[in-house]
Amino acid sequence: MKKLTQISTALLIAGLGFSVSTSAKVTIFAAASMTDALKQVATEYAKQNPENEVVFSFASSSTLAKQIEEGAPADIFVSASNKWMKYLSGKDLTVKETEKVLAGNELVLIAPIKSAVDSVEISKGEWVNALKDSYLSVGDPAHVPAGQYAEEALTKLNLWDKVKDRLARAKDVRGALALVERAETPYGIVYSTDAKISQKVKTVGVFPTDSYKSVVYPMAILKDHDNANSRDFLQYLDSDAAKKVLESYGFSVK
Repeated sequence: MKKLTQISTALLIAGLGFSVSTSAKVTIFAAASMTDALKQVATEYAKQNPENEVVFSFASSSTLAKQIEEGAPADIFVSASNKWMKYLSGKDLTVKETEKVLAGNELVLIAPIKSAVDSVEISKGEWVNALKDSYLSVGDPAHVPAGQYAEEALTKLNLWDKVKDRLARAKDVRGALALVERAETPYGIVYSTDAKISQKVKTVGVFPTDSYKSVVYPMAILKDHDNANSRDFLQYLDSDAAKKVLESYGFSVK
């Protein structure tokens, strides 16, 4: 009897040890422009929840949405536009009650830090004429939200026809940023937050806010991934602590 008790105790201790060492993982698929801010949010979250691991996959919102549609194991989706959140929601791939706007952003024109140009009046379009034989760096308007916002703004300002054949189309907004950082293009269109995190570019113009739809970042838990860990991190994203981090990177929050 004593021996059985010892065995039972040993098994209980082993079981407790396994329970304590097991960590939960939450996988976030998020827009590339959110890279630095969300990594910082996750770092702050880990200080309070060391047992929960948060991992990310950053890319164009359209790319991530298609991957989720094909069954990629994401728990939470953070998009750079309502379009791709609605796309997944329409296919019944989100937990609709959790859909909410996380933050906002704005569109800017950037140039390499060593450029002789410090400021341009975007609506006048003289900067477009200065492109000459060079290219304008943008996220590919065919699928990248930043590029789609850019196309909308340039169309509203009657500049799209002048630049549509002079585009360096990147796979996401960070790709567009990188081209300007390397001075491979004289100008690029990115979010203000992308310009802020780079020491190799400068903002030379801000697009009129009435020239494109408001840039918003909706977030939601994905279908079949609605669990305590996903709910906990989503709730943290909506906390004052997370909003403070997002604001420090230049995002607007409510």
